[in-house]
Amino acid sequence: MDEHFILLLIIGFLAGLMDAAVGGGGLLQIPGLFNFLPSSTPVASLMGINKFASFCGTSMATGRLVRSIAVPWKMLLPAAAAAFAASYCGAKLIAYLPVQYIKPVMLVIMVAMFIYTFAKKDLGQTVRTTALSRKENYIGLGFGALIGFYDGIFGPGTGSLLAFIFVRFFAYDFLTANASAKVINLTTNLAALTFFIPNGHIVWAWALPLAAANLSGGLIGAQVALKGGSRFLRYGFMVLLVIMIGRFGWDLFNA
Repeated sequence: MDEHFILLLIIGFLAGLMDAAVGGGGLLQIPGLFNFLPSSTPVASLMGINKFASFCGTSMATGRLVRSIAVPWKMLLPAAAAAFAASYCGAKLIAYLPVQYIKPVMLVIMVAMFIYTFAKKDLGQTVRTTALSRKENYIGLGFGALIGFYDGIFGPGTGSLLAFIFVRFFAYDFLTANASAKVINLTTNLAALTFFIPNGHIVWAWALPLAAANLSGGLIGAQVALKGGSRFLRYGFMVLLVIMIGRFGWDLFNA
């Protein structure tokens, strides 16, 4: 095992920790894969390895969070099913969609999310005790399909978008929103794997060690989220948005 792969495993651990705590693990893991695996590795294989490792880390984080936090399963399960189908469709349609136009739109959305979260000091700090209405369940279904489709064709920021939606539109605290987002994010990762695995796009000699690193990080990240609570997650969410805004802005500037 060379030093580049050891560095990749460290990045995988940090990505799992970051993703479980506040989201955005792909911002670390995807560049790590492109930088530390051989340049001859097909892009589809890199993305397949990323999805497999992310799925393992998200599975660990999701299991840990939902055992400690009451999430709205009545809305989440149909929304997750819609996200699964939409994510698979998005992955199949990626060759026909103008993906290059998504980054500018996402940049605007993330700036708006940051401004809104910064301005609303109490956003995501109150624990909701009432059940979701029928209308809210349908809204959740629609958002699940929309975000699932986005994850299928592009991906970065999916968890952050979901968390913001649960806070803004369903009045959940950040801790519940983070746990709920993980449930849907887990299904979108699984949808992608139903394409990558049968088509042989995963190099298991690299994917399995990276998955173990991501899983370990996910376990610790979930503990950090539970101990830090909604106030910690609000600050972490804003820091993540700043990082993503900087990353997307840099990519657009260089393009």
